[in-house]
Amino acid sequence: MTFKCPQCGYKCNYMEIKADEDLTAIMKLIPVFGRHSSLVWAYAELFGATVHKTKVKKFRLLLEEMAGLFHTGAFRYQKKAYRISQDGIADALNIVVHRDFQTRLESHNYLKKIMISIAGKEEDATGKMAEKDLRERESKLKQDTRITEDQRQANLQRLGDIMKSMEG
Repeated sequence: MTFKCPQCGYKCNYMEIKADEDLTAIMKLIPVFGRHSSLVWAYAELFGATVHKTKVKKFRLLLEEMAGLFHTGAFRYQKKAYRISQDGIADALNIVVHRDFQTRLESHNYLKKIMISIAGKEEDATGKMAEKDLRERESKLKQDTRITEDQRQANLQRLGDIMKSMEG
C-alpha cells in the first residue's frame, strides 16, 4: 500500500515504514538478552521469522515474547506457573536451537517443555541449598548455646553458693 505525501508528493510504502519501526524495536530489544542474544536470535529464526521486510514484524513479536520471559523469569504451561533463571532459559534455548526440526516451529510449547525440566532441577537445587543453609544455621546456634567446662563449673559454684545461703 503506497500513499502520497500531501506536502512534498513523495510516494511512501506503508509496509516499509512499519518495517523500519520494527527493525528499530528489534535493535532496542537485543541488549535485553545480554550474552544470550545469539541464542534468542537463532530461536526466533526457527519460526521462519527473519529481519527481511515481509517477516520483520513476526521477528519483533517473537523477540518481545522472549524479552518478557527473560524479564520475569516465569512462564505458564497447561495452567501451571513455573519459575526459571536466565541461565536456565539459555540452556533450554541451546537445546532447542541445536535440535534438527523438519518443519518450522509454530509455538513455544517445545521450549516450555524443556524449560519445565530445567525449572524443576533448579527448584530442587534451590531447596537443597536452603535446607543445607538451615542445617548450618541450626548447627551454629547449637554451638553458640553450648557452655564451656569453665562456664559449667562457674554455674555449679554459684548454684552451690545459693543453696548454702538458703540453708543458713
